Amino acid sequence: MRTLTTTEELAAFCADAAAAPYVTVDTEFLRERTYYSKLCLVQLAFPGAGDENAVLVDPLAEGLSLDPLMMLFRDTNVVKVFHAARQDLEIFYIDHGVIPTPLFDTQVAAMVCGFGEQVGYETLVKRICKASLDKSSRFTDWSRRPLTDAQKTYALADVTHLRGIYEYLAAELDRSGRARWVAEEIGLLMDPETYTTRPDEAWARVKTRSTSPRFLAIVRALAAFRETYAQSRNIPRNRVFKDDALSELASTKPQTMDDLGRSRLLLREARKGPIAEGILDAVKTGLDCPKDALPKPDIGREQLQVNPALADLLRVLLKARTESSGVAARLIAPAADLDAMAAGLRDVKALTGWRREVFGADALRLCEGKLALAVKGRDVEVIEL
Repeated sequence: MRTLTTTEELAAFCADAAAAPYVTVDTEFLRERTYYSKLCLVQLAFPGAGDENAVLVDPLAEGLSLDPLMMLFRDTNVVKVFHAARQDLEIFYIDHGVIPTPLFDTQVAAMVCGFGEQVGYETLVKRICKASLDKSSRFTDWSRRPLTDAQKTYALADVTHLRGIYEYLAAELDRSGRARWVAEEIGLLMDPETYTTRPDEAWARVKTRSTSPRFLAIVRALAAFRETYAQSRNIPRNRVFKDDALSELASTKPQTMDDLGRSRLLLREARKGPIAEGILDAVKTGLDCPKDALPKPDIGREQLQVNPALADLLRVLLKARTESSGVAARLIAPAADLDAMAAGLRDVKALTGWRREVFGADALRLCEGKLALAVKGRDVEVIEL
């Protein structure tokens, strides 16, 4: 098991990898105590047998630069293969401004190829590579050095087996003509907006019971302060204050430090100093927000007049299409899309791209009364009207 600790070693490996059709990639990182992920290890492999052409890269090694890897990530002649790539890609984009291209995500491909919803890497190793993984090092502290042999073995297996998984899935996609479907899904992973967090939009992720515009204005200001503070100090947002405390503050509208002292849910550290001052300023910002700038809650879909019978029929049609295509149901159309269609909305993902071919076109015809469903034995049949 080779561990690369110098830029020169990494550059030599990346030069060899640049001559290969693909390279498999994985990372180990920590995020429990920081806002941004701390990259602790990068695993790389290109075609070969066993541990051949596979290495561990130690980004914590003094003097090591990941620039050669970023150059490889930009090389459009080499496919970069990940499994469940989003968190890995976020690290590389935030730290280096690079999104590997072209990209292949084996989790997405597996859902398209009939392996179920959000299939795990271990499952694919068992089903495709006919091997098993030792997961005993899964939750270890990857920032500690030296790494143990068990940690190295675990980490390297995340890219060596990935070679066989990629080759199998890529062949299946070529055979079925579904490579374009996977490319559509990976487009979201390639978009820098996927990894961009804007403090003024953070309030949309906070679940609240009230939809009062003034209440939401305070929530917006508090969430923006929390996000900015957490980012600037690289600490988890919950270390500033948690969502339940944020909702409480938006309800009680504290005006003074004494008011903050009466909070039931606010952490002790947040009752004084810069966090307390930021909270009071945010509450004032929300209270002073002009009426024409108040946030408008997105309650449209909550008030949809869903036709329950039609929603049930759409679910039956989806199940039939899932069984016939082998594509995971959640990937084709989540429950919210089905309810939206049953309420008359048409701006849903299930009606676009490859999803329209598999399910959306027939779903529209079902909604328009042009299709009927019938049960024959254990199968659902679609009948033209």
